[in-house]
Amino acid sequence: MSTGTVRIEREEFIGYVVLDNPARRNAISAAMWRALPASIASLNDDPAIRCIVLRGAGETAFAAGADISEFEQQRLSDAAVQAYEAATHAAHAAMESSPKPIIAQIQGYCLGGGLALALCCDLRYCSSDSQFAIPAARLGIGYGLHGHRRLVASVGHANAREMMFSARRYDAASAQALGLVNRVLPVAELADYVRALAGDLAANAPLTQAASKAVINALIENTHNFSACEALITRCMHSADYREGRTAFMEKRKPRFEGR
Repeated sequence: MSTGTVRIEREEFIGYVVLDNPARRNAISAAMWRALPASIASLNDDPAIRCIVLRGAGETAFAAGADISEFEQQRLSDAAVQAYEAATHAAHAAMESSPKPIIAQIQGYCLGGGLALALCCDLRYCSSDSQFAIPAARLGIGYGLHGHRRLVASVGHANAREMMFSARRYDAASAQALGLVNRVLPVAELADYVRALAGDLAANAPLTQAASKAVINALIENTHNFSACEALITRCMHSADYREGRTAFMEKRKPRFEGR
């Protein structure tokens, strides 16, 4: 049985990371979890890429969770469980630590581990036919601390309790009301909207975006260690982009940021 793949596509300034396992509604296999950090790193290292978009292959699902069909083998022993959890944590960390903005382009099912991955993105936009759920309570799975923290940061503790305890599904409008997604788009408009938004992000200062992302993540994680954030903020103040921003403002033109 195919274990699925993670594909990279490049379109001008956008790097697409595609969860490609359509036969299983893009369920994320162990191999896909392991492939995600390298995929993100490849786009981080490409200076032409200014924004990353995470999406699922096809039109049925963003990702219908982790591939449960693998659990019997992947969680056969304590060591196997630890290895699997390390792979998922590495994938989440790669998304969160990328200096580039990452948009989740969600169409169709966004469940369990798929939703956890989407919550690691900076922005989330979905089609009107999308469905969201965390079915851990129907599977007997203990949902991790990191996933809970991201969920609570997005929807608040009361809504997080309802989602986790009930394991119910939410439609797109409900997901937006909860705070799971930034906006709901008609199916036919989702891809174009995300592409246009990525263009807007790409036009802004990359160092400022990276600094803001680091600060917001530090606040969510409650690390109380902001020295790295302060360094990124200081870097902005001494950057060529800061000089370009000031000059462009005075000259009443659009700035041309280069990320340095």
